[in-house]
Amino acid sequence: MILSPMRFGDYIWPHNPRVYEIEYRRCVACHKVPFGTYVLSNMGREQRILRGEGEFAGPNAYEEFKKLATIFYLDKPNILIHPVWQSARAWFVGLKLKQEPRKDYVSYEFEFWECFDGYELSLQPVLSIQDSPKENGVNQKRTYIIKKGDTLWGVAKMNGLSLSEILALNPQIRNPNICHPGDTIYLS
Repeated sequence: MILSPMRFGDYIWPHNPRVYEIEYRRCVACHKVPFGTYVLSNMGREQRILRGEGEFAGPNAYEEFKKLATIFYLDKPNILIHPVWQSARAWFVGLKLKQEPRKDYVSYEFEFWECFDGYELSLQPVLSIQDSPKENGVNQKRTYIIKKGDTLWGVAKMNGLSLSEILALNPQIRNPNICHPGDTIYLS
């Protein structure tokens, strides 16, 4: 079976790396409940991580490694096309030279993290309490600022609401399992 060459942006590997490792992770929060039991909440999947190692061999091996290192210094994600993994936008987060470089042989390790642009694309401007419309001098919208460790389910319960009500009041929330400290949500 002939595999297509690995590519990141404009860089194409002259031959595919020798080892690939793909890590899939899910974030799960454990909530303690009375009488020594607990409830697990799925907070969503985390970024996939692709790690690997390879070698460049031949008269221009070190020059090829320097080209790859130049790509590492780009300050933006790019499309990663991998021979066995689906294409994805990713950050080039790690490059390691594994031995003293020689002109004709370089051994290296790499790491890419898949990025999810949906969060950046779904951000909506939100009014703070002091900016919210007033009728007869009374604020029309109650808000809450997410703190570290909060879940939408917990905020809803703390304010006498259901998770469905929170989501109806906050159409900007695309994934109820993900909230970040500093996010502002509507409670009314």
